[in-house]
Amino acid sequence: MAAREKKQQSKEEKTVREITAAERAVIKKHLARLEAKPSVRFKVSKTGSNPQIEFDHPDELVGPLLVMEALASADQDFVNGIVRQLADASGHDQEIDERGLNFMLSVIKGVEPRDQLETMLAAQMAVVHVVSMSFARHFALIETLPQQDSAERAFNKLTRTFAMQMEALKRYRSGAEQKVTLQHVSVAEGGQAIVGNVTHAPRKNGQEQTAQKKAAQEKAATPPPTLPIRTSCRCQAWAKARSTTHFQCGASQIDEWRSQAQHGADAFQSPLRR
Repeated sequence: MAAREKKQQSKEEKTVREITAAERAVIKKHLARLEAKPSVRFKVSKTGSNPQIEFDHPDELVGPLLVMEALASADQDFVNGIVRQLADASGHDQEIDERGLNFMLSVIKGVEPRDQLETMLAAQMAVVHVVSMSFARHFALIETLPQQDSAERAFNKLTRTFAMQMEALKRYRSGAEQKVTLQHVSVAEGGQAIVGNVTHAPRKNGQEQTAQKKAAQEKAATPPPTLPIRTSCRCQAWAKARSTTHFQCGASQIDEWRSQAQHGADAFQSPLRR
């Protein structure tokens, strides 16, 4: 009796458990997402030996419209072709995998294509992902080294292809335009700012820099060349010039002022003026 009472109490505690605030937020978010994106599914049935793909929706008119909207196309032929290709990609031994087909449809729906080209690219991404996961499963099961190498190469190629497909979708949606956003530039007073591609001159190696410094030092240490000074005797030419009327200084008449400076004369009168 006591054991039964304990079991009943434990069951009552499980049913009475209150939902936390975080759980309520998750439930609310999930319900909002279901309302924003209604469920789009297929169901596969067999009529004899041929499988048939049908829309899994209670309304026969709303179901096809939801699928066409998820595939971003109003063309019935395009929708039928994509659905058939997805069914063939998910099939095994001429049988359509309903779960695999709905998974790939869910992947396309999550990409939210805007036109038929994006739908085709999203379908390829879904198929590449499924095949890559299949190789990953085989890689974990095989035992021989050659088979492991083969599966590893295939898996790497598929994952790289998936990344390239994502990049192609991003470029297609952005129109192949590169946008540069300038967030903040601080320029002090009297300074200049350059916006664009800036290239720096190549740096010189240590030997070139040492040679240039040595040449600059030698140039600075070398004194500048001096001009030759025309010399003349510092004899008593000034005294003789007073006593001799026709005395001419030994310096050239052209260098008249230099001769005066050499003789220390303040008021020397050039012979040219006599």
